Amino acid sequence: FISRTGAEALVPAPISGEIFSDIAQQSAVLRMARRLPNMTSKMLKLPVLNSLPSAYFVSGDNGLKQTTSVEWTGKNIVAEEIAVIVPVPDAVLQDSEFDVWAQIQPLIAQAFGKKIDQAILYGTDRPDSWPEGILTGAEAAQTTLSATADGYQDIMGAGGLIDKVEKSGYLVTGYVGAMTSRAYLRGIRAQDGMPIFRNGMNTLGAYILDGAPIEFPTNGAVDDTKSLLIAGDWNQLCYAIRQDLTVTRSNQAVITDAAGKVIQNFYQQDMTALRFVMRLGWQLPNPVSGLGGAKRYPFAVLKPAAAMGGD
Repeated sequence: FISRTGAEALVPAPISGEIFSDIAQQSAVLRMARRLPNMTSKMLKLPVLNSLPSAYFVSGDNGLKQTTSVEWTGKNIVAEEIAVIVPVPDAVLQDSEFDVWAQIQPLIAQAFGKKIDQAILYGTDRPDSWPEGILTGAEAAQTTLSATADGYQDIMGAGGLIDKVEKSGYLVTGYVGAMTSRAYLRGIRAQDGMPIFRNGMNTLGAYILDGAPIEFPTNGAVDDTKSLLIAGDWNQLCYAIRQDLTVTRSNQAVITDAAGKVIQNFYQQDMTALRFVMRLGWQLPNPVSGLGGAKRYPFAVLKPAAAMGGD
């Protein structure tokens, strides 16, 4: 076994940093969400406003001023581990003409980004300590709707996608869309005939909808059978890193499945394992506000019609 120190020649710290940056770029959620300072332990407790103060008029010159209370509750960000092992033949590592990192780096970033996005958007394979996905939260808050032939009403109209977020007291700061929703969006016109979905010259070529940017992840995380478009106030979604990406190397490891069956024996097969590990957590505080009531939620989801049983 070669420790992390022994792997530094193969994986310099700047390269680890580059991979971590690539992961953040590959994850649409991490690009749009609010990053908190790095965690110093496994759990970070967030104070969340749970009740609002009230003010009162004073009756007459000598009227009594009334008191009010403000309450906070706590929500936890729990750091969980995400990891992947990449087996590489020793012959490849020894071939100086083959740029191993140029091949591995984008694949690792894509794998991490996809896993993070799926867990946060849909709750797919999420750790038990993480919140349920955005889709589940939107369903509970009744901020989902199904796509119809009237795309303008679905998104821009009263009771539409944006309106559902605003009625909870939030403003839409961005969207995450399925790649297949682009054709649907291109066909939507405002009452003056202008498209509502267009290239945003002020956002480095990113597409915009009602003035907010739209992300179309290419990492395969968005499931167009579950969501066409997710709108919300992404500043409300926060995450924190417990451990930046670390890389270790071993050429004597054995890879087994859950039943203990040996899948790969690196010593016998002349292979080297590159193990990538990071730890992070996320949370949606959703503090009480003057709007939205108990079912307030900062996200709304436009589903394909076939995925809806009625709304």
